[in-house]
Amino acid sequence: MIEKRDFYINGQWVAPAAPKDMTVIDPSTEEVCAVISLGDQADTDAAVAAAKAAFADWGFSKKEDRLALIETLLKVYQKRSGDLAEAMSMEMGAPIDLARTSQVGSGTWHIQNFITAFKDFEFDKMLGAHAPNDRLLYEPIGVCAMITPWNWPMNQVTLKCVAAMAAGCTMVLKPSEIAPLSSIVWSEIVDEAGFPAGVYNMVNGDGMGVGTQLSTHPDVDMVSFTGSTRAGIAISKAAADTLKRVSLELGGKGANIIFDDADEKAVKRGVMHMMQNTGQSCNAPSRMLVQRGVYDQAIETAREAAEKVQVGPASQEGRHIGPVVSEVQWNKIQDLIQVGIDEGARLIAGGTGRPEGLNKGYFVKPTIFADVSNDMTIAREEIFGPVMAMIPFDTEEEAVEIANDTVYGLTNYIQTQDGTRANRVARQMRSGMVEMNGTSRAAGSPFGGYKQSGNGREGGILGIEDFLEVKAVSGWSND
Repeated sequence: MIEKRDFYINGQWVAPAAPKDMTVIDPSTEEVCAVISLGDQADTDAAVAAAKAAFADWGFSKKEDRLALIETLLKVYQKRSGDLAEAMSMEMGAPIDLARTSQVGSGTWHIQNFITAFKDFEFDKMLGAHAPNDRLLYEPIGVCAMITPWNWPMNQVTLKCVAAMAAGCTMVLKPSEIAPLSSIVWSEIVDEAGFPAGVYNMVNGDGMGVGTQLSTHPDVDMVSFTGSTRAGIAISKAAADTLKRVSLELGGKGANIIFDDADEKAVKRGVMHMMQNTGQSCNAPSRMLVQRGVYDQAIETAREAAEKVQVGPASQEGRHIGPVVSEVQWNKIQDLIQVGIDEGARLIAGGTGRPEGLNKGYFVKPTIFADVSNDMTIAREEIFGPVMAMIPFDTEEEAVEIANDTVYGLTNYIQTQDGTRANRVARQMRSGMVEMNGTSRAAGSPFGGYKQSGNGREGGILGIEDFLEVKAVSGWSND
């Protein structure tokens, strides 16, 4: 069993101020795989103090020096990719092949994209030709608290930490206590890359403890949080007394609009996208809206696709899906599947209980409901598991209305071969992102949402800007 009780504070691995052990559970086996410690106020205070002290130099360091360290960070990250994959597979149940490719690869992708964006980033700009002696200075906001989730650990850690490093901020990371092992490896990576002491710090803890302590800390200038909308609201309230900036990437209930002229792979593509990472993605296309003329065929296609999805342990090689992360999540998903049945949705694949042959581990059957109305619970709540709802529609206007009829606004999807219609509908989507016809967003594209999906943007240039203040200066000397 792995024992990782220490925190990374001021460039050193240090013991907790007070013992408070917590076990990490392998969701494939339901067995304890590691022990960490949860921090208390003294640990949080020490980490914030280290970050505050380091900001005096780091906040005014040369851009080229920060860039060189981030480039070194990427090299070390790639060297430790195997360790990161093993950690994520064990802690949150990502099948090992997915962990090696998508989970680790997302971090590589973001670091590379930040390097590209950072090279051309200007921290000093003229206001405009009309005001040659006015300058806009982009300066780091200061000490940042990074609170990250368990579902895409390195995706979120790199999106926050590397952007802040580039901006010149110092930081304290609190990873999810459910899946902390990969962030411990990440902290080793940052240490090996040679960042100055105090620039990056890591304290394990839960939301009520370290999470709240960071959100309310007077010396923390910004909180960047990814997780549930419920927790995001709590963090916003906690941070309000000190008026610190809060950036939130929260839940989603994405609509995938399948028009009657969509390509023949659109439905299967939507199902497979939904099942990726066992449905534990905030941008999952969990509501499939299908135009009436192709609805019946879409149901059969979706059923066939779901029935072909294999489920198995995270340690097993292959393209199957793994377990969900915890017993709490498993129970929540089972309850919502039952609610879908009770409210009258037509179950066409999956259902309650574990898949056949798996009597241990937090495994969920790939599940699809048809004949769902958008007022049903399974169409309103973020299930965060491999469960998809199919909703018929007749007209483009109706599809837009249904898609936007949600408290969330993260990612929506459009499938049509009519480019004019695709563009028209994309403009009407109340979401931070729209993906059309299976085309992924490009390198550096900002990630974030509208409404209760949060605020702020992560990734690329806008991701760096999220950690900057803007200072307007007049009377600038051009000599």
